[in-house]
Amino acid sequence: MALSAALRKYDGLWFGWSGETTDHFTGDLKYEDRAGVTVALVDLEAQDVEEYYNGYANKTLWPLFHHRVDLTAYERSYGEGYERVNRRFAEVLAPLIEPDDVIWIHDYHLIPMARDLRRLGIRNRIGFFLHTPWPVRQLLVTLPHHRRLVESLFAYDLIGFQTQEWLDLFRDYVISEARGELSGYGGLEAFGRRVQIGVFPIGIDVQAFIDARNSREGTRTYDRMAASAAFRSMMVGVDRLDYSKGLEERMLGYEQFLFDNPDMRADVFLVQVTPISRDDVDTYQDIRARLDALAGRINGEFADMDWQPIRYLNRSYRRDQLAGIYRAAKVCLVTPLRDGMNLVAKEYVAAQNPDDPGVLILSRFAGAAEQMGEALLVNPFSREEVAEAIKKALTMPLSERVRKWAALMQVVRDTDVGIWRDSFVGALNAVEIVGDGDAPFHTRADAA
Repeated sequence: MALSAALRKYDGLWFGWSGETTDHFTGDLKYEDRAGVTVALVDLEAQDVEEYYNGYANKTLWPLFHHRVDLTAYERSYGEGYERVNRRFAEVLAPLIEPDDVIWIHDYHLIPMARDLRRLGIRNRIGFFLHTPWPVRQLLVTLPHHRRLVESLFAYDLIGFQTQEWLDLFRDYVISEARGELSGYGGLEAFGRRVQIGVFPIGIDVQAFIDARNSREGTRTYDRMAASAAFRSMMVGVDRLDYSKGLEERMLGYEQFLFDNPDMRADVFLVQVTPISRDDVDTYQDIRARLDALAGRINGEFADMDWQPIRYLNRSYRRDQLAGIYRAAKVCLVTPLRDGMNLVAKEYVAAQNPDDPGVLILSRFAGAAEQMGEALLVNPFSREEVAEAIKKALTMPLSERVRKWAALMQVVRDTDVGIWRDSFVGALNAVEIVGDGDAPFHTRADAA
């Protein structure tokens, strides 16, 4: 949703993997129109998908960037597939690029792509935005060829991070491991190159989400959920199935709340919406089995004939339906163990009734916590802290809920996706490109 808004404003082209496989990579493009955005899609070979996407992206970089070294797979073939696919992407994209085009590359799947484009002679402005956290230096150095990965980022003109913390960790690596230096006005110099870095917290399309909440389907979903609550307080969690989301810890915290507050049990229930993702990766199959067992155990221990403490749903819902679910929930639990931003927190706030808003419980390890201090911030590793926050949220006076919501809603508006988009593109356009090597030196045109 964030990228489609940017592309519509700037009349852009979206390029990437189609999600389909082919017996032999050809580089042939398929063009489609999706919600007013032109997309150019390319198929990958099955080996590419296994080594690049399932392998290096999802078994190596994703767990490492989320501080799960115990789940990180260091396979040589994965790294080779990652390099190969990024090179193929660059070779397919390069002929489409016009001299005045601005190129914006997203996320850990495509870190080396600017380097490969530079090798093909592309001199355009190229920006990179990382949607995930950046890992601490002591963990990143466990990655074979970590220096080569970081060096490839210096082919960009601008690197954007979600929070100041992730930017500081990147800078620490460059200074400590690559003997880099600060170059002033948000710049870093290393590997014989210079790059700008900045913090650009991503947001949601606030008005579009409010419109979805007020739509026919959004209102219908709200009515259904409110009726099914049967005068009980509904809590909600919405997360892709992933070990970084703190789903087990959340359920254990909720179980602790039920154990500690027997008088409140029958007055509350949790709707946990968890679409299945990456189900062909063993780690995700394992967490799915554990969550199924944990939800079953809690329901078996605490449920009564007319009440079930957890409704655990392994399916996706449309945005207007989610808006209705959020609006009906008295509490939203967003408890990742480590997260780049987490837009569920912002969507929940945007969906609330200003006269009777719900309460956001937010992990202090989500990127959103840096902005949303009026939420009830918790350590998701502490089930007692999560349990206490649930009780506080359910018993919070209306005046306090309204005050907190108003402050949070202002943050959501101030970090709207349009502001994120324009601030990044503006910063990228402000970079002055100097030199004509593979990755020229860069300085900010508006440094003063």
